[in-house]
Amino acid sequence: MKRTTHAQFKLKALAKPSVKKEYDDLAYEFELIYELIQARKAANKSQAEVAKVMKTTTSAISRLESISDRKHHSPSLSTLLRYAKAIGCTLKIKLVPVKKHA
Repeated sequence: MKRTTHAQFKLKALAKPSVKKEYDDLAYEFELIYELIQARKAANKSQAEVAKVMKTTTSAISRLESISDRKHHSPSLSTLLRYAKAIGCTLKIKLVPVKKHA
């Protein structure tokens, strides 16, 4: 029996409108998590090192860098600012107008 690849599974799952909607609704969270992890890696810092600077636990940083519990808890602005500082970055938030389709 041939195993389904991740790409095949994703393609099949996203063909279902309800799954596609949930996936699309998480796009901003995935983008934030990607940014957090990439910035931490670019700073050559481990989760443990960031946790130490932030005076928190490695598991707290792991949760911050995951999507697992976003429906129940989103990181505060204060937490994101502390994270950014711990990796030698500044936090930049901007509002982008929604493009209207003609």
